[in-house]
Amino acid sequence: MIDQQLMKDSLGWGLALWFLGYVLGIILIFVVPASLIGWIIMPIGTIVTFWVLFKKVKAYSFRHYLILAVVWTAIAVVFDYLFIVKTFNPTDGYYKLDVYVYYAITFVSPLIAAWLKRYHLHQNGEPTS
Repeated sequence: MIDQQLMKDSLGWGLALWFLGYVLGIILIFVVPASLIGWIIMPIGTIVTFWVLFKKVKAYSFRHYLILAVVWTAIAVVFDYLFIVKTFNPTDGYYKLDVYVYYAITFVSPLIAAWLKRYHLHQNGEPTS
């Protein structure tokens, strides 16, 4: 049987977080140089991602968060390629340091959240909310 919560957390939140960054990027393309867009979106996306991980994702198993890390990163890589690289064909290229840092943060964030939640659970004996 498919774990509905895992599907919601991985695909639902993964797509929502990617889409947020995509929309912010489209808005920012008219305001700032293309080379700065990723650096501007990254702190916003990171804050929103951790908010989702701590307020919306209620799991406590490391496996759950590892799956989030893999799925969210796969969504980011595939959708960036399809909807940014292939669609807009950026003249100066797309894959620069900011993109690789974004992929790393996307992968590591759920693992950090899992560790912090488990640490808090161990220290306090109750789940964090």
